[in-house]
Amino acid sequence: MQALIEEFGQYLRHERGQSEHTQKAYSNILTRFANWSNQQSIKNWNEIEFTHLLGYLKHQRKEITSKSNEPQKKPGRPRSESTKLSTSSLYLEIAAIKAFYRFCVQEEFLPRNLAENLSLPRRWQRLPKALTHLEIEKLLQPINPITPASLCNHAMLELCYASGLRLGELQGLRMEQLRLDAGFIQVIGKGNKERVVPVGRRAINSIKNYLEYGRPKLIRKKSPGNVFLTQRGTSFASVTLWTRIKKCCIEAGINRNITPHMLRHSFATHLLEHGADLRIIQELLGHSSISTTEAYTHIAGQRLKAIHQEFHPRS
Repeated sequence: MQALIEEFGQYLRHERGQSEHTQKAYSNILTRFANWSNQQSIKNWNEIEFTHLLGYLKHQRKEITSKSNEPQKKPGRPRSESTKLSTSSLYLEIAAIKAFYRFCVQEEFLPRNLAENLSLPRRWQRLPKALTHLEIEKLLQPINPITPASLCNHAMLELCYASGLRLGELQGLRMEQLRLDAGFIQVIGKGNKERVVPVGRRAINSIKNYLEYGRPKLIRKKSPGNVFLTQRGTSFASVTLWTRIKKCCIEAGINRNITPHMLRHSFATHLLEHGADLRIIQELLGHSSISTTEAYTHIAGQRLKAIHQEFHPRS
């Protein structure tokens, strides 16, 4: 059973152009399903019936729900967050199984698609959280003392806010993708889709400053061509990159729960608040569907309502 899962992982990576993160997530889910099937004395994908899929999902639902009901390690976190996570996790389980069966039938590894009648649960739509303009100004103040690492940090923060990059896009950005003299960068997004994103003057100056005075001191013999490097001269791991950005937020005095996409959300929200067209924002963010970008219209609506209530004499 594991051999077919590995075949599916290669398909996701090389033919569908899915990220390594997606490939690993789907592979882990299918491996859990295979392990559960082995416990039911099922040794082959051809032995699985629709009732087995339902049985596994029921088992997973109980597992996730029981974990979400465990005592919380961090006091004060609302329990509803755990419930939402449960639904999202179940959604991902079903999505992985459906994608796997579509692949198996398409490649004629299995005779029929048992998962075609599985319905995806309705996911709770969380509105993206953005930093305020004041918080952005505090975050983008020059970082002292000036060191190669601080120049790197400042350039990353400026670029994230100026161009709305995903964390993985920032992590994988290479020197040949920079077109600073022309005022833009080439970004390789989800599914290996390429897009051109403009970069503001402040971000360009910050990046040039880092490339001239910071990056040369970080380079080692085996350093890759990534723009942003660690103090050891290696490319950033996702966790390391996010930890560094979060630390910068804390040092800037931003006392909020910062999420990996918050600078990206701030980029989109502030563009919309200042009159940018939603289709343009969709292109800049690299969203394949306009419905994904429409989440930001709710943010702008809330902002307008707050301003109206604060300043209108009859609000």
